[in-house]
Amino acid sequence: MSSPPMIDGAFARWLAGRAGQALLDLRADLGFADAGALKSAGDKVSHDLIRTELAKWRPGDAVLSEEDEGSRLAWAAEVNAEAVSRLAADRVWIIDPLDGTREFAEEGRSDWAVHVALWARSAPSPHGLVAGAVGLPAQHRVLGTDYPPAYPPMTVEAATAGTRVLRLAASRSRPPVFLTDLAEDVGAKLVPMGSAGAKIAAVITGEVDAYIHAGGQYEWDSAAPVAVATATGLHASRIDGSALRYNEADPRLPDLLVCRRDLASRLLAALQRHSG
Repeated sequence: MSSPPMIDGAFARWLAGRAGQALLDLRADLGFADAGALKSAGDKVSHDLIRTELAKWRPGDAVLSEEDEGSRLAWAAEVNAEAVSRLAADRVWIIDPLDGTREFAEEGRSDWAVHVALWARSAPSPHGLVAGAVGLPAQHRVLGTDYPPAYPPMTVEAATAGTRVLRLAASRSRPPVFLTDLAEDVGAKLVPMGSAGAKIAAVITGEVDAYIHAGGQYEWDSAAPVAVATATGLHASRIDGSALRYNEADPRLPDLLVCRRDLASRLLAALQRHSG
């Protein structure tokens, strides 16, 4: 096997692609008869591959992966030594080896993803993300910061004039309780989808106009998609409008808004009315 690209953005794309292919191969080998076994195997295969490649090609960098033991714990030296090293590190890879295990284990579904993001202390942006890639293996594509997609613009005026209803990506299983009222308020249609990565990818590609989440996520759920979204020129923030921040002591990042920039003020105002 040839060496991977040295530039971080291209490396993230390469790594997400490799893990995605391993997951497709696993799906083909195991089939869908035992969903629980497929989910567990998928998490392990992708995590082990990504961890191995990072240790080989980026040995000086720290890693925060969903599948690491104790990854969900807020920092406490006596129970989470891994967090100590990442909080002191200048570069941290934030990884979700398999985002959307439920969809991964359902035959025919393509709304699951692999997330690879790099946080750097020297980054100029508040979120600190300097590279990222979202692998969508069953869709045979990888979205990355090295070649961010061009976003198809559409003005708010065109949307509200009736040419097209705004589309909000929503969780299949646990959409925020206020989202139905908010959608009615802004004249939007809810579009149910699987993983967070697939939903933000749909905003990036223009399939939907926004993704709103509230109710519990972690940094790895959004780091790579937010890196690509902001590289594309989209708005990404907490639902109160404050900045998303990564490589924090507590990895919980419970809410976010990703949308077209021309929609941000309108949706943030609606969120203020409905999410409190």
